[in-house]
Amino acid sequence: MGATTVANKITGSIQSIDAQGNLVTNISSEQLEGVPRDDSVGVFCDGHETRGIFPANHDQPPMTLIAVIGSSSCIELAIVEDSARIMLGVSPGEAVEVKW
Repeated sequence: MGATTVANKITGSIQSIDAQGNLVTNISSEQLEGVPRDDSVGVFCDGHETRGIFPANHDQPPMTLIAVIGSSSCIELAIVEDSARIMLGVSPGEAVEVKW
């Protein structure tokens, strides 16, 4: 099932986990057109929250939870220099929301 968009909110889910432990969602970069990328947007998953959506070449500090547009052209939740899968304990199928 694909991600859905309603006023100021996109709801999707974790689809897979990549080799680095990033949580790959089904929320595509196309769905994010017009969505702010700064800290006015929040990405939520299983009680965890991060602010902003970053490019893959971000410069965020180690051990920070971030949302990035990954090589799949979808939002990925990542822990800088660590595994989001291990640190967050989230599995495929878990709901993800982008709100602004």
